[in-house]
Amino acid sequence: MPKVVSQFWAPQAWLAGGWRSEVVLSVDASGCWSEIVADTGPAQGDMQRLAAPVLPGLVNAHSHAFQRAFAGLSERRQGEADNFWSWRDRMYRVAQRVTPAQLQAIAAQLYAELLEGGYTQVCEFHYLHHAPQGQTYADPFTMTWALTQAAAQAGLGLTLLPVLYERAGFAAPALRADQQRFASDPDFVLRLMNAVNAARLPRVNTGAAIHSLRAASAPSVHRLKDLLSNTDAPVHIHVAEQRAEVDDCLATTGQRPVQWLCEQGLLDARWQLVHATHTTVQEIEAVAAAGAQLVICPSTEANLGDGLTDVAQWLRAGVGLAVGSDSHVCRTWREELRWLEYGQRLRLQERNVCAAPAQGQASTAHRLFEAVLHGGGRAAGLSQTGLCVGARADMVVLDGQCPGLLGVPAPYTLDALVFAADTAAIDAVYVAGQQVVKQGVHMSRSVIAQPYVQTMQALWVESGV
Repeated sequence: MPKVVSQFWAPQAWLAGGWRSEVVLSVDASGCWSEIVADTGPAQGDMQRLAAPVLPGLVNAHSHAFQRAFAGLSERRQGEADNFWSWRDRMYRVAQRVTPAQLQAIAAQLYAELLEGGYTQVCEFHYLHHAPQGQTYADPFTMTWALTQAAAQAGLGLTLLPVLYERAGFAAPALRADQQRFASDPDFVLRLMNAVNAARLPRVNTGAAIHSLRAASAPSVHRLKDLLSNTDAPVHIHVAEQRAEVDDCLATTGQRPVQWLCEQGLLDARWQLVHATHTTVQEIEAVAAAGAQLVICPSTEANLGDGLTDVAQWLRAGVGLAVGSDSHVCRTWREELRWLEYGQRLRLQERNVCAAPAQGQASTAHRLFEAVLHGGGRAAGLSQTGLCVGARADMVVLDGQCPGLLGVPAPYTLDALVFAADTAAIDAVYVAGQQVVKQGVHMSRSVIAQPYVQTMQALWVESGV
């Protein structure tokens, strides 16, 4: 057995899908759980005694870090209509201007906030590759290193997903002028993955991404799949987020986007369908048969007016589920889970839509948490997640004095956390056995915040929003 370097004792911990009491969690020199034992009695010796229930950290399965600098700055209507497409055009203003140093500052601030929100790993859907006019940096992966440095600074695990992005739409031959810094092809994606993997950075791994079917040609999508055929790297794609995208895909290919992916034989267990908002029952069943997974981003999908997918149908079909914060208008997973369920309640005028009492899952919060715990691990390409031997020693310690949790019976802790706690509910967060959040605050918050504020001033204050 690997040498134990630290031990924690928790009054409650979430093990194998449920709460267990008086749990000892041992960390080895590699920063992984080496032993976890429940029902141990009181803490012994020099164990670090945790005062409140412990949860595993979750994966944020979809992030565009640079968009953190735009959160809160698009909530005013500029014309008669305001929708996803008008938001996107305004968002490009920040995409056009961000320098590598500014990207690091934005991402470090975001990643610290994600840790405070209970995430311990993020899947970074990364397409901000080049200089603003599309020129290649001397080191073509300069923007990538800004993200890895930000993750190291914050102490967050990072799954880097370089994005294939080659055209502005189904009928467009190339990118728009304001999209030039996104330009990539399948070989660029593979080179970037290889460069990051070769660097062997702590807590960093890679997958690949396709921006969308409108942004990548069919030959390029197939070539990327071929290039990745001998790897187990996750493959992410935005798909069926907007009705206009579905209509354009039908007009171009004669098929809906998810239908096209399925009938092309592209999908397997590595594939992560981001959003998949506008899908049919037949498409959901085809995704389930292929073993692919759904990544849903409730706060961003609500913010952009995307619509609501049929979450209950995805779950009934047995499709894995992960959540992401996408544009980062929300940066805590419990709010994502709350609105994942609330959106379905509003759509169907029912309660506890995502629960499954016939399967022994009467608690909506329990079912969703377990789904996104394991689904997030798949989305990030992690072999193990959760409080289990061999997984990275990530954990979230709740705040036992949070008003929404006070006096709640122990078995209902997760229910109350997701649906009744409307103030900060996290006391501490550990990644690979090392504490990064203390008393609800990232331990480097002040150091990280200063360059972020300077970046925001440079981007917006002097020029206006």
